[in-house]
Formats: sequence, C-alpha cells, structure tokens
Amino acid sequence: MPEFELMELIDVGMKETKSAVALISEATSPPCQSARSLLERKVENEHLSGHLPTHLKGLDETLCGGIPCGVLTELVGPPGIGKSQFCMKLALSASFPAAYGGLDGRVVYIDVESKFSSRRVIEMGLESFPEVFHLKGMAQEMAGRILVLRPTSLANFTESIQELKDSILQNQVKLLVIDSMTALLSGENKQGAQRQHQLGWHISFLKSLAEFSRIPIVVTNQVRSQNRDETSQYSFQATLKDGLQEHTKTYDSHLVAALGINWAHAVTIRLVLEAKSGQRIIKVAKSPMSPPLAFPFHITSAGISLLSDKGTELKGPGINTIHARGHSDMINFHGECS
Repeated sequence: MPEFELMELIDVGMKETKSAVALISEATSPPCQSARSLLERKVENEHLSGHLPTHLKGLDETLCGGIPCGVLTELVGPPGIGKSQFCMKLALSASFPAAYGGLDGRVVYIDVESKFSSRRVIEMGLESFPEVFHLKGMAQEMAGRILVLRPTSLANFTESIQELKDSILQNQVKLLVIDSMTALLSGENKQGAQRQHQLGWHISFLKSLAEFSRIPIVVTNQVRSQNRDETSQYSFQATLKDGLQEHTKTYDSHLVAALGINWAHAVTIRLVLEAKSGQRIIKVAKSPMSPPLAFPFHITSAGISLLSDKGTELKGPGINTIHARGHSDMINFHGECS
C-alpha cells in the first residue's frame, strides 16, 4: 500500500507512517545467514519432510531421494508422452505402505481432463508390487486412499484448493497432483498479462500450501509452439485447412513449456518428458540439487520404467527445448492416455 493511503488508513501523519514502515520492515526482514547455517537447515527440513520415491532408481538418485516435499514439481511434455502415467504411479507410491517404500498416506488427485484411471493404477500396483497387491483387500485399500476431484472451471478449482488447506493435515494427505494446470486456464477468455496476473494468485497459494503442509505438489504443464517471431500457441491447437484440422506444423514446431516465465520461476523441480530420435526421454531440466540429466524410458503395464539408471548430462539450449518428432504413433492430440 502506498504510504499516502496508509497514512489515511491509520490516521497519522506522514512522518509517523514512514517511521512505522521502517521499524516494521526491520523487524520482519530475515537476518543474514551463512551458507553453513542454510545447509544445516536444509538437511533438517529434508529429514523432517523427506521425499516421495518415484521408484525409478536413476531419477530418485538424481533428486536425492525422489520428488521433494514442500515444493512444486512440474511435469512438462506434449500430449501422449506419459505425464498422467507418471502422476498415477506417484499417487500409488504416496498411498503405498511405508514398509514398502511408500508414504502410507492419502492422495488428492485433481483430474482436470478426466485422464485418471483407477483400473490403470491397480494394474501398475499388481505389476510393480505383486507381493503386496496380491494380499487380500490391498488393491481396494490403496485405491480408496486416492481422492479424485474433477473441477469444471477455474473458479471451481480455486474453491477446491482453498478448502484443501484445512483438510490436508487432518486427513494425512501426502501428495497433491494437478493434471493439468494448463487445461484449467485454456478455458478462460483471457490472454497475455491478464492470464499471467490470474495465474499469480494460484502460484502463490500452491507454493504456500506446499511449504505449510510439507507435502509434494506435482503439477502437469502442456507445451506450446514457439515461432521465430515469438508468437505462441498451445501444441494442441491445430490450424484449419479446407475445413479439416492439420497438426503437422504444431507437431514439428519448436516446443516450450506453457504457462509463462512467472510459473517457470515458481516451480522448484521441472521434469520434461519428450520424444527424440524415436525414443522417449525424461529430463531433469531444473533442479537445485543436480545438474540437468536425461534418462531414456518406456511405458509398460507396470508404468514408466527407465531404460538406464545412468543419466546423460545436458548442455546448452537442449536443456529447455522440448522435442516431439519421430513418435507420431505416440502423440495423441486428443489427449487420450497421456
């Protein structure tokens, strides 16, 4: 609030207002800390909150244990690449008993595009952890721990996440998944700065929710094409030619993550799923705890599996560039089985 408006609000002179702002600023500003004290605090916080294992050995080692609690983790990629498959496997891991590497908790899965499949989750569990899932009643118990919400609008979604803050701790929620944030905004008739401003509140709220609850929040993000003149469009938007949809141009375009720069700064971990030279790849494109690495993967009945636990270090623009060529049989522009 400007000082003049603050002066009118608290009904004192400008001198007293400036003095009060200076004193409050000094009292609330965090003190200087050494790198050692920051490291000790980080280790303490990680010990208290921990990580959610992905059960992908190379990726978990790279992320020092898995998806970190207390921060935003983003999955970016074109339709059909495996983002929802990844999220369902994470939901399974969070609800799994702690004795078997899970978090033994509940999951809130916000399924914007109706891609969540309880049958697929149970199939992943049976194939990945047969010794547990074949126990009587275990499949039903795991599926019962995953609460699926399907908001019909951005306003409905906003109301849902506001209500979550009070119930997460009470109900032992250990993971929040939003699949996908881009789809929520794509239905709004706002562009450019208006959309970024609209997203700003959600960025702030989700970050504070992650820090407050000390749980991992995983959000999927779609891609948009980046042209030479810097104009952009979402990858699922097709051009019209003779009344028919034509996907070739967007399919072969230079792709970047949607939602803009403010969102990119807000996420702590960014994992990019892409198709390059006929192979699916998951990249650790942004992480404060590791260099950018790439792991080849495929999808089986057990879910996402790495072809190698040893990642390839990335350099240059390839870190943030997203490829979707060479896998036309995998890319489904209607968003099915993504």
